[in-house]
Amino acid sequence: MNQETKYVQQQAQVFNKARVRRAFDRAADNYEQFAILQNEVCNRLLEKLDVVKIKPELILDAGAGTGSAIPALLARYKKAQLIALDLSENMLDKSSRHGGLFRSPHLVCADIEDLPFSDNSFDLVFSSLSMQWCNDLNAALLEAKRVLKPGGLFVFTTFGPDTLKELRHSWSKVDGANHVNQFIDMHDIGDALLQDGFAEPVMEAEILTVTYNSVDEIMHDLKAIGASVTAGVTQQGQAGRGLGGKSILQTVRQTYEKFRQENLLPASYEVIYGHAWKPQPVNIENHATKTQHVKFGV
Repeated sequence: MNQETKYVQQQAQVFNKARVRRAFDRAADNYEQFAILQNEVCNRLLEKLDVVKIKPELILDAGAGTGSAIPALLARYKKAQLIALDLSENMLDKSSRHGGLFRSPHLVCADIEDLPFSDNSFDLVFSSLSMQWCNDLNAALLEAKRVLKPGGLFVFTTFGPDTLKELRHSWSKVDGANHVNQFIDMHDIGDALLQDGFAEPVMEAEILTVTYNSVDEIMHDLKAIGASVTAGVTQQGQAGRGLGGKSILQTVRQTYEKFRQENLLPASYEVIYGHAWKPQPVNIENHATKTQHVKFGV
């Protein structure tokens, strides 16, 4: 089995993007109240830009949500223009609050798998916790590479397979349906970046844990931030049925209890950080001349 085939099989779940959009539209008003982990991950990704020497003129915040990254990006890159893109119009409306009269983000409602921009447009594509909603991660990676200028930087976070492992295990004791979404392994994302033509990919991962008093609180928070939409799993022919089902919640609660520590229930998130560059074009003429000189100079 080659790497590409393996990668495609791991992506065999399909989101209804209209459902995803509606979920985030509904969550927009109260998103910041519950998105503690999402904002923390965004801040950690911003910190990773400290070691990167770039002076972008045009930045794309791909999957901007309510715009938590926008103030920091505008402050860090004082001469750059910024475009905030999201699938949800209501989320974008919240993003519009950031910036000032003379320097505010331009808002675009679109899907990161099909960016409405010209080739070679951006110096920096920044994407925090958006790619896990892709039906075709390769498409999102290729789109990021397409819109980047040569030498441009792509930085992102997404979730790995151990995300919500406790909740996934607890639902597995109820039935075989897809109640918790699948997430792609860090190494497979790194392989995909190389296959899609990015240069010098760097991947990191860490586990962040949020604690709760009950399973109901966990599922409430997921719904409150719009993250309760599950995907259909195509290879099993099953449709995701969300996090509902009051008649079977008691089994989930009882199973989850075995994870309780110090009177709290953990919800684990495997956070994957990555960055990679769009290669500069090779000057073939100069390279050939140099090679010829070395060959005949002996």
